[in-house]
Amino acid sequence: MTTRTIDLNCDMGEGFGPWPMGDDDAMLDIVSSANVACGFHAGDPNIMFRTAETARRKGVAIGAHPGFNDLPGFGRRVIRGDSPAEIERMIAYQIGALQAVAALAGHRVTYVKAHGALNNMANEDEDLAMAIARAVKGVDPNLVNVCMPGLAMERTSEKIGVPVAREFFADRTYEDNGTLTSRKKPGSVLHDPEAAAERVLRTLEEGAVTTVSGRRIPVAVDTICVHGDEPSAVAMARTIRARLEANGIAVRPFTRL
Repeated sequence: MTTRTIDLNCDMGEGFGPWPMGDDDAMLDIVSSANVACGFHAGDPNIMFRTAETARRKGVAIGAHPGFNDLPGFGRRVIRGDSPAEIERMIAYQIGALQAVAALAGHRVTYVKAHGALNNMANEDEDLAMAIARAVKGVDPNLVNVCMPGLAMERTSEKIGVPVAREFFADRTYEDNGTLTSRKKPGSVLHDPEAAAERVLRTLEEGAVTTVSGRRIPVAVDTICVHGDEPSAVAMARTIRARLEANGIAVRPFTRL
């Protein structure tokens, strides 16, 4: 009998110097893929190394998590003015940084997932999405680009032959156009582990995400995200994994280690 599988990912390595962010050690016992900050919105070489080394030891895949050069805003502020070519180089730079540090840790980068405002903007801006897709392909055509289904990032990646993994956010609400609800709106971030786990199961079973208005949007899902910087993150990831496995869904990386 074929066992259904799904990937469970988390943004991590998002501290800086002596300032930690999230419980990465606990999360790496739960998730199957780790999106590692590359030093622009968060992270530094030492944190990147420790995260990659621990992930390798625990059998967790790693991906580059590039964002805007915005440590004070944690990469969640909208920054405009860079040309598509400059965005492409910025993404390539961050992917390469993690590749180098991961190699020192005996691990390898198998995918890319844009962070925060950069990701949100690229979901609606074809030129920005294409710049990210070109950077991913230019660094390594085997890298998978993690993206939200049905939006610009998925379309541009497929257009130039970049493999994609379609992501569902367990702890965020959705608008009718398939984008995430702005964090500025009340209720846009979910904190209840049981409610999030139920939502994940319903989305996988129905093949659709329910938006804030109640609309159902058909989606294909390859990976589920839990944000590591939320206080409820570890409990949420643990609850989601337990519910998935209780329903016969194995948690495994979507890329081969």
